[in-house]
Amino acid sequence: MKINPVILSGGSGTRLWPLSREHYPKQLLCLLGEQTLLQQTVSRLDGAGNVAAPLLVCNEEHRFLIAEQLRQMGKPPADIILEPIGRNTAPALTLAALALLKHSPDDALMLVMPADHVIQHTAKFHDAVKEGAALAEKGRLVTFGIVPGGPETGYGYIKRGKGNDVEAFVEKPDAGTAAQYVASGEYLWNSGMFLMLASAWLEELNRFHPAMLETCKAAYDGGKRDADFYRVDRQAFGSCQSNSIDYAVMEETERAAVVALDAGWSDIGAWSSLWDASAHDAEGNVVQGDVYMHATRNALLISQHRFVAAVGLDDIIVVETPDAVLVAHKNHAQDVKEVVNRLKSDKRSEYQTHRRVYRPWGTYEGVDAGARFQVKRLVVNPGASLSLQMHHHRAEHWIVVKGTARVTRGDEVFMLTENQSTYIPLGTTHRLENPGNIPLEIIEVQSGSYLGEDDIVRFEDKYNRTK
Repeated sequence: MKINPVILSGGSGTRLWPLSREHYPKQLLCLLGEQTLLQQTVSRLDGAGNVAAPLLVCNEEHRFLIAEQLRQMGKPPADIILEPIGRNTAPALTLAALALLKHSPDDALMLVMPADHVIQHTAKFHDAVKEGAALAEKGRLVTFGIVPGGPETGYGYIKRGKGNDVEAFVEKPDAGTAAQYVASGEYLWNSGMFLMLASAWLEELNRFHPAMLETCKAAYDGGKRDADFYRVDRQAFGSCQSNSIDYAVMEETERAAVVALDAGWSDIGAWSSLWDASAHDAEGNVVQGDVYMHATRNALLISQHRFVAAVGLDDIIVVETPDAVLVAHKNHAQDVKEVVNRLKSDKRSEYQTHRRVYRPWGTYEGVDAGARFQVKRLVVNPGASLSLQMHHHRAEHWIVVKGTARVTRGDEVFMLTENQSTYIPLGTTHRLENPGNIPLEIIEVQSGSYLGEDDIVRFEDKYNRTK
């Protein structure tokens, strides 16, 4: 039976701030290797046999970033289902099951994988999937339990029964209890990965949470196609109960089974987890970017933008980005989320976006700002265009640094090449396009009484962002 990868990509990765932001979460980052965590997840089943194209369920905000990362891989998805609001993993999986059964009436075998996990030994993972598939085809709801590497308190545990039976799911323990679990040899870490028939999931969900199933059906049936994406009905999905796969079904059903997995798994749930999963130098350090060290041990040092020097540090995390620097002790890596919560409560932008902001047409990056002005560097991808738009409160000056621009300004349409510029008066309808084969680089100077990104009125947009 063909395996259908279902990739859940709804997390925000707050514990990996400042690299992970709400609008650019950890699954979109290259943390281990040249591929992002999402791309590694998509590639994980290469060579595993009869595997379909992946189906992804993601946050609406991330849709173009995810589609672009798959395009770069040359792996078109079976579909990308957009969640208008986060409702945890059980509703997300239900949408995927409904979508698969719509196109596969004879049932579908779903391999459910979060987009932000790391598995270092794919051959062992393939063996575990093969074992799990044999159980799932018989109607079992299979979870993968990780052979513990130590008494970890950050994971839930699964107590094994006879054979592949699950005796119990256990909440995250304290350190002493975790040590007892590991010493007994009867417990596995709960990975959050599953393998099951779509029909089996819907049957069990209907047993325990029929209202959730009906709400998800209404949301999916009321959805509509939007280019490469499928948008579920916002109102119906917004009324859905928020719940996880474990709480909604796995901890209740008698059909649960577990397959042990010992394949170098990590969920990279904190900076300390990234340090654990990375290659270390002779002093136990993990280093990325332009970093010098002296008398420093067991540290994680990441520099994205500036030179970083570390002297006399032990068990310290330093993560430098263009707009934020994190310094933390590894023992407090889980507490980074408290910084994000503070940024949210203070209504600061650093929890949400980087200085470089990704858009479906390319990127923009803040260069300078002051009273009534700001300067940005725009990079427009070949063949891409910004929306036809206007601003109520600002005028814009564009200078072409590289490439060729097609500019719409009111009733005019004209071309600009390198070192040429133009002016867009306040209130004028305009559009910027890149008709060339190389990226278009623009310096944009904005001036006016209000310079927020919400001062945009879109009239036409190839990415369907008009309202």
